[in-house]
Amino acid sequence: MKNIAVIAHDKKKAELAEFLKEREKWIEGVNLLATGKTAEFLETHGIKVKHMSMGRSGGYVEITEMIKNKEVDIVIFLVDPEVKQTYHKDIEGLIHVCNMQNIPWASNYASAELLIIGLIRKEQADEARANYLRT
Repeated sequence: MKNIAVIAHDKKKAELAEFLKEREKWIEGVNLLATGKTAEFLETHGIKVKHMSMGRSGGYVEITEMIKNKEVDIVIFLVDPEVKQTYHKDIEGLIHVCNMQNIPWASNYASAELLIIGLIRKEQADEARANYLRT
């Protein structure tokens, strides 16, 4: 894993910070990318992230473009299902591009955990396969 986009609706920001803090060792060496308010919140909890614009100011679009350019490996977007926002089309566009580019994305804590575990296992298997082929 190299780049993980992390986004959370306001009511889910604390949950995202907790998720990332509890899995610090799992994501060592990973670049976290976050939309503006999510990035600010995570930094107040000691989590290093690369700031993108605020979601409604183009952050979703920036991350979508990075996905199109194969610069994002995973998207974790903890969604508050109660929220309907005027920029919902940008969010739909981000998810659509994840699906088109075959980029895994998670919308809740449980799926995010399974996604991270799965990709760690995949990296280990790929490394073992590469080592085997070198011998």
